[in-house]
Amino acid sequence: MLSQIGQAAGMFAVTNIDDILVLALFFGQAAGRRSAEIRVAAGQYLGFLAILAASVVGALGAGLLPDSVIPYLGLLPLLLGIRAAWQVWRHHDDADEDARGTDSSAGPSILAVAAVTFANGGDNIGVYVPVFTTSGIGGMVVHCLVFLVLVAVWCALGRFFATRPLVARALSRWGHIVLPIVLIGIGLLILVEGGAFGL
Repeated sequence: MLSQIGQAAGMFAVTNIDDILVLALFFGQAAGRRSAEIRVAAGQYLGFLAILAASVVGALGAGLLPDSVIPYLGLLPLLLGIRAAWQVWRHHDDADEDARGTDSSAGPSILAVAAVTFANGGDNIGVYVPVFTTSGIGGMVVHCLVFLVLVAVWCALGRFFATRPLVARALSRWGHIVLPIVLIGIGLLILVEGGAFGL
């Protein structure tokens, strides 16, 4: 049991290390507003639950997402990144920093965070399905419970990094520019690494 918990924790950390940066950016957008921070955490959980559901269904043999579709999940963060970049460009002349876009001033939406989390989880699904298949129902339940606990730890780490004075200043000054770049980069990486362009 302890070895399964350790394996699950290690697997979660390896497959989700990139989420800490994205979560820090989202929490930076939330900028200490409790309701916005709750939306980030809820979106992270919603997206990760979708990853787990796809992995469990895949492990049980139903094949919810065919392998050929997974690379195209990169379109979600790519489109969200383009939308965020459009907001930045549209408000680049605004003198008031809060006027950089109504979306960023309110913080990210639950669905935006969930979509990025799910789209960025194509590699997670690819790793989780074979592990879930070989670990049986009991092992699958242990993995899922450990993962769900660690999502909370990841959210806490993302918020921690976003609230460090140096990081918070950088995110408040540059976060509205960095977030679209990161989202577009994640989207392109998923598309290219998945072979969506035949590369």
